[in-house]
Amino acid sequence: MTNSLDQLKATGTTVVCDSGDFATIDKYKPQDATTNPSLILAASKKEEYAKLIDEAVAYGKSHGKDIDDQVDATLDSLLTQFGKEILKIVPGKVSTEVDARFSFDTKASVEKALHIIELYKEQGIGKERVLIKLASTWEGIQAAHILQSKHGINCNLTLMFSLVQAIAAAEAGAYLISPFVGRILDWYKAATKKEYSASEDPGVKSVQEIFNYYKKHGYKTIVMGASFRSVGEVTELAGCDYLTIAPNLLESLYNSTDPVPQKLDAKDATNLDIKKKSYLNDEALFRFDFNEDQMAVEKLREGISKFAADAITLKDILRKKIEKA
Repeated sequence: MTNSLDQLKATGTTVVCDSGDFATIDKYKPQDATTNPSLILAASKKEEYAKLIDEAVAYGKSHGKDIDDQVDATLDSLLTQFGKEILKIVPGKVSTEVDARFSFDTKASVEKALHIIELYKEQGIGKERVLIKLASTWEGIQAAHILQSKHGINCNLTLMFSLVQAIAAAEAGAYLISPFVGRILDWYKAATKKEYSASEDPGVKSVQEIFNYYKKHGYKTIVMGASFRSVGEVTELAGCDYLTIAPNLLESLYNSTDPVPQKLDAKDATNLDIKKKSYLNDEALFRFDFNEDQMAVEKLREGISKFAADAITLKDILRKKIEKA
């Protein structure tokens, strides 16, 4: 019998590996891979990636005026080195994240994204194989609009916890969004002291709502469910455009033959009665509506802080290596 992972793929869902570990990515044959500073930090501590770090350090030392510049250059190089290796394994795209410190700075986000694309270009990788990951703040969404419309650079809007963010992202022309499932569940479990079945899961329901909204109103932006806590959360979203799944859950799906029926269908969504809303050029309305969702506000803040902290930890590791080199 076909394993559950292959059944998931058969529902029309494109499987993406949420990992920076090359061996893991290769095993499950995903279409794409998505990374972030936390994943790269974890992978960078493994001996098999020492060569990539050494190459990044050498690049950074030759491209920075002072130690801070060298550390920044080393980190950018390391991210794209990992991306390059991942693209040898996956046939599609890799997501590379803009520094979370720029989450509230549109100009800095655009400049960093262009620099990342240039680094990939230096390694012979075209922009069509890269997704620039940006936090789903107002500023991040505007950066995505500039990158998509003016530079033809595809963007992945991450740390998404609400339909408000999703609507603004689609209007900005983002190539792909990553609504987070598990982190939403975490918040509701802490707030309500309740346990939720997969079908009642607030994170699952959030992605279902976004998927149906996009399909109802004809948006082409890809919905990629992310941040899963259980196989049940994954299978409840079978039929979603993309799902980015961590290695432990991919392994569970790979080793299971439980049936995975399609749960989301774009055709069904077109028949739903869903009112259209717009945030185009209306920052005040976006901020007000987003602010009304306590969960989304708290999880966005927390997510940005966590990614920024992991980037700082990674930079500290690289700084020590630069100083020793």
